[in-house]
Amino acid sequence: MDRSPERARAFDACAGDYAHSRPSYPERAVRWLIGDAPVRVLELGAGSGQMTTALTALGHDVVALDRSAEMLGRLASRLEVPVVRAVAERLPFPAGSFDVVVAAQSYHWFDAERTLPEVARVLRTGGRAALVWNTRDESVPWVRRLTAIIDAEPDDLAAITDSLPLSGLFDLPDSADFGFWQQLDLDALLALVSSRSSIAARAHRERERVLDQVRALYESHASGHNGLRMRYATRCYRAIVHKDALNPSSVPRGELRIGLG
Repeated sequence: MDRSPERARAFDACAGDYAHSRPSYPERAVRWLIGDAPVRVLELGAGSGQMTTALTALGHDVVALDRSAEMLGRLASRLEVPVVRAVAERLPFPAGSFDVVVAAQSYHWFDAERTLPEVARVLRTGGRAALVWNTRDESVPWVRRLTAIIDAEPDDLAAITDSLPLSGLFDLPDSADFGFWQQLDLDALLALVSSRSSIAARAHRERERVLDQVRALYESHASGHNGLRMRYATRCYRAIVHKDALNPSSVPRGELRIGLG
């Protein structure tokens, strides 16, 4: 995963497209990840709030964290939840603050070696980490053509999530998949593509060339005013924390500071 400052700035710049185009998460997937009883949840890499919306709709007490002020600003403009501008590798919360720490469409952006001890620290005993991605279903022909035009999905997710048990801080994760469809008109499809940091980071002429190809793909496959339907698999992972495996030198970071600054 490219964690360069240039790609991060490009991600910030596409906050509007991200909020407009990215799909949410099926309720049954969120219930599987978090449970039915309301709990205190820290969301890492909350972005513009797709998962935050799903969590609050189920009654969970959510703190949304992201490094991007632009993304958090959009989230805070439509949801009444505490927002914190910080990085996953250094969490500004006391130990044992949360029942669940969830990363939706974001864990592959983090440095797992530095992030997982922090996640384990802020979880209560018996708490769990929850990871989730919406991945395009490549069995749909037009979706395969889209992937040939833009960038592929993250690398094998099972390999990425192996970092949980390999850290010694978490159980081997349970996993589950949930399918759903997203309806897309041309504007939504272009926004979906533009919201990918790998596209946003390209030079203007190259980005427009990609978008022209996406327009042509839409025109050749759309079904009249019904547009296109994107099928996703929501891939979910959850793992119980081993608090006794934490380094004894881990100490609380002090009081929580909430805000965009």
